[in-house]
Amino acid sequence: MFYKSSASLAAVAMLTTVSQAAAGGRALECYEPVRRPALYNTVYEDVMVSSGGQIVDYDPPIYGTSESLEQIVPPRVTYEVVPAVTRTVYHTVKVDDGGYAWEWRVIHGRKVRCKVWRKARYARVAETVIVEPERVRRVVLPAEYGGVAREVLVRPERRRIAEIPPSYRTVARRVVVREGSTSWRRVHIPRHCVD
Repeated sequence: MFYKSSASLAAVAMLTTVSQAAAGGRALECYEPVRRPALYNTVYEDVMVSSGGQIVDYDPPIYGTSESLEQIVPPRVTYEVVPAVTRTVYHTVKVDDGGYAWEWRVIHGRKVRCKVWRKARYARVAETVIVEPERVRRVVLPAEYGGVAREVLVRPERRRIAEIPPSYRTVARRVVVREGSTSWRRVHIPRHCVD
C-alpha cells in the first residue's frame, strides 16, 4: 500500500499507462484507489447553562397601633377671688328728735301761726354688713389623662438570601479521531494488467 506521496507517483504512472493503452500499448501495472473513511468518536462535555446567582426574598416590616393612658395636662395651681359674704341687718333709728315747732294753720277761716309739740320720729333702716371679707383662694387643678395611640413595630423587615448554584448540561459532540485518506492498491486483472 502506498500513502499520499506514493499515490501521486502512482497516479502519474497510471496516467502514463492509460495513455500508452489508449495508444495501443500494453498495461504493465494497474492500481485502484482505496479510500479510508474518517473515524469519528462521540465526546460528552458538561456545558454551563446558567451561571447561578442569588434570590432575595424580602418581607417588609409590620407596624401596629398601641394605645396607652398618658398624662395630657400636668397638675396646676390657679387663684380665684372669693367675694365677700354680706348680710342685711334692720334696725330702728331716730329720724327726727321732735320738740316744739312753729307751723301755719287755718282756724275758723283765719290763718294763724301756732306753736306745736311734735313727737320724735323713728324709721326702720336696712344696713348691709360683711360677714366674711373678700379673699383669694388657691385652687389646685388635678392632672388630665387621655388615651394616646402610637405606631409600634410589630415585626422588623426580613431578608432571606437563597444561593442558586450554576447549572450544567451534558452535550454530545462528534470529534474526528482519524482523518479520511485515499491510497492506491495494485491489482491484477487477467489479460489486461500483468506483472
